[in-house]
Amino acid sequence: MRIIPAIDIIDGKCVRLTKGDYDTKKVYNEDPLEVAKAFEDSGIEYLHLVDLDGARSKHIVNYRTLETLATRTNLKIDFGGGLKSDEDIRIAFESGAGQITGGSIAAKQPEIFLKWLQKYGPEKIILGADSHNRKIATDGWMESSELDVVEFIQSYQQKGIQYVICTDIAKDGMLQGSSQELYEEILDQADVKLIASGGVISIDELDKLKAIGCEGAIIGKAIYEGKINITDLSKWILDNSF
Repeated sequence: MRIIPAIDIIDGKCVRLTKGDYDTKKVYNEDPLEVAKAFEDSGIEYLHLVDLDGARSKHIVNYRTLETLATRTNLKIDFGGGLKSDEDIRIAFESGAGQITGGSIAAKQPEIFLKWLQKYGPEKIILGADSHNRKIATDGWMESSELDVVEFIQSYQQKGIQYVICTDIAKDGMLQGSSQELYEEILDQADVKLIASGGVISIDELDKLKAIGCEGAIIGKAIYEGKINITDLSKWILDNSF
């Protein structure tokens, strides 16, 4: 199982929110590159980079930060937040994203998202399935829909999606554990590479997520608040790299 630390960007700074609420913003570092280099120095290979300004503005904003991290580290970066147009996705890939995540676009304009999937291929396009009370949320989690998260993932799996990031908004930033039961249900109902996101709090939880079949786990606030030590995380990666 891949370990994927998260860096969320507002005004070029490394921040975290609670349950996606912009009013809860906490700045952890004004230099995302410093954070990314620390991850890389610890043996981490992957990074989940979220443009929160982009999510709110509905177009890519912090692509310069993406470009900096992509050119000055060797981290494999998946990028999301505000990707709504062909121009947005072009900028993201040209700025160094290895993969992009589309959530709102997949829910609200599926014809565009499916065009991206066909053009760039399933290795490059991740479905973002962010939900609250099982319903897909969009636009930086500021809007809700009536789309059931499991049915949403199933429908896109049938159309060729392989990678899915699923975030339970109620768990995000709460440091109370992730939605393992939901992930088990998804993996039982859809043949996808599922990346767990939201609420991951301990090394033991990583073992459980791996055991149920998650392909990756995104970790954010638990690292920044010292709940998961980078040294312990590096050891877990080494112990599970077989």
